[in-house]
Amino acid sequence: AATSKVAQAQHIPPSFLAKIISQLSIAGLLHTSRGARGGVTLAREPKDITLLEVVEAIDGPIMLNECVGANATCTFDKDCPLRPVWCDAQEELVNRLRGTNFEQLMAQN
Repeated sequence: AATSKVAQAQHIPPSFLAKIISQLSIAGLLHTSRGARGGVTLAREPKDITLLEVVEAIDGPIMLNECVGANATCTFDKDCPLRPVWCDAQEELVNRLRGTNFEQLMAQN
């Protein structure tokens, strides 16, 4: 489908969709071509593209809270009872997204 139709169906501005497509293309997840026979296609097999790759291509590395990052600066780091909870939630989310691929999503639809 034309990107304008996709944008309309998803209720997003075409310029926003173009930005997303560009980011996914730069990340090597999509191939794009212009012209009458142009379009957008997956750069790899659906089973080889994870949701984690898509999310990180658009938003960068997932970080639920500053304290779970590699450069955490929280002064309560050692004594904070919430840090392990944030770290566990971060790990679960990343693993879930890494374990979900496009083939699985397509099978659900």
